[in-house]
Amino acid sequence: MEGGSKRSPTEFLKQVTGRPVVVKLNTGVDYRGVLACLDGYMNIAMEQTEEYVNGQLKNKYGDAFIRGNNVLYISTVSAKKR
Repeated sequence: MEGGSKRSPTEFLKQVTGRPVVVKLNTGVDYRGVLACLDGYMNIAMEQTEEYVNGQLKNKYGDAFIRGNNVLYISTVSAKKR
């Protein structure tokens, strides 16, 4: 955690909405793009979305919708990766 402060998952998600994120699925596939919105079931809408399999770019989708039960985690993108 930054500066030792604790944030709830809800606070984190509100903070990263509109910013670049990585969404990792249970299958190991990564989606990188801008988090447009999400709902209480963790269904995710992303923009400028790229699909990575085994670290390699496979597809570019623009807008993408990911069903929440497939999501392993959501993380922010470091400046080096984008």
